[in-house]
Amino acid sequence: ELLGLYVLWGLLWLWQAVGALRLRHHGYEDMVRTLFKVQRECPFITRVYSIGRSVQNRHLYVLEISDNPGIHEPLEPEVKYVANMHGNEVLGRELLLALAQLLCEQHKLRDPRITSLLQGVRIHLLPSMNPDGYQLAAEQGYGKYLGGRGNARGVDLNRNFPDLHLIPLQADSRGGRNHHLPLADNWTEQVEPETLAVINWMKSYNFVLSANLHGGAVLANYPFDKASEPRARGSRRHPPSPTPDDKLFRQLAKVYSYAHGWMHQGSTCGEYFPDGITNGAQWYPISRGMQDFNYLHTNCLEITLELSCAKFPPARELPREWAANQEALLTYLEQVHRGIKGMILDENGNGIDEAVISVDGINHDMTSGLSGDYFRLLLPGQYTVTVSAKGYKSKTANVIVYPQEVTRVSPQGWGGRAELYTVCPHSQVRVRDTVTLPLHCVSTLPGQG
Repeated sequence: ELLGLYVLWGLLWLWQAVGALRLRHHGYEDMVRTLFKVQRECPFITRVYSIGRSVQNRHLYVLEISDNPGIHEPLEPEVKYVANMHGNEVLGRELLLALAQLLCEQHKLRDPRITSLLQGVRIHLLPSMNPDGYQLAAEQGYGKYLGGRGNARGVDLNRNFPDLHLIPLQADSRGGRNHHLPLADNWTEQVEPETLAVINWMKSYNFVLSANLHGGAVLANYPFDKASEPRARGSRRHPPSPTPDDKLFRQLAKVYSYAHGWMHQGSTCGEYFPDGITNGAQWYPISRGMQDFNYLHTNCLEITLELSCAKFPPARELPREWAANQEALLTYLEQVHRGIKGMILDENGNGIDEAVISVDGINHDMTSGLSGDYFRLLLPGQYTVTVSAKGYKSKTANVIVYPQEVTRVSPQGWGGRAELYTVCPHSQVRVRDTVTLPLHCVSTLPGQG
């Protein structure tokens, strides 16, 4: 009951905050005007950029929102929302436009929560990955179920990413890498222009967390999407296909589900899912999907959000859907602050990119970015973390991750007789170079004192 009251209070607060927001469907030109309008109204916290073009030459525009747009600040994580991957699934497109306006307006009003969010996270919103498919769906009108799902060539973009699932099996048997799995030499020839643009986007930013907004059901779907086992005879569903981060993915999905107006109730469009979440392969197995690709080729953890039974709901339903999703969209963004983060530096204080961060018991590593910063989302608990890089001596730290806090662990000067540093917000702890270092310090999230 308390959780329900909390969610209701949050929805009422946000409803009042955006009472003047007019929710409607946006065609391509209207969507572009809205993005640039937000940029004009909040020029110091926004940036509009294109990641490429569709088959029919429409730009795939992204709106970035942060306190320093266009700049990656070390230790500030990058998060993305992607919508309208299937052209006829349009609710996510309108929700991201509404979210952009909400963040702009509330920042101008100096709302503490929004200010804190934008100071600590770099947010990227791609309202439409498939503008050509949307155009086809919009021309057909409401109620059409499949028209416009694919791009202008009829290709389903969520079946168009390179399939990297065979490589982990080979890596396990050969002791190879379990992350950032390589692409085939000719991969660019195997994907559509929209997919190519998104993959290059993923390669350009060290995204930490993501969600892909769909329609046709109401649930939070987490990877893997590709089935690892065949469906048993007589069973309606496949066995789950879990990632090494399965517990974390389940929690991320629950965060969205329980912050949503009714997703957590589990009843969705004639089906039932406990807590309103499901493993992708267990529900609707697919190959070459985007959320699996994120996990296997990048540092990014992505879930897929199915947000409405109607793929192209009439405009009159948009306010209700916005009220149900706005708190969940904000709460999910804030999840990027769970786990550990830090700077990987050499003895001269220079950042080391592509250092490998390994966590005992989780067979999936992450890597540091260009500035040497890294982010590893984890549930609360005790972990043994090892950092390694080519040409440097590996180091191990025992780390405690606390609920609602981010633990900063920053080894520096790995080689020779150099010293290691663990940098806390207001102090610096110096520890002599040893093989195993019991290093941890905890910093509260922005705005938590």
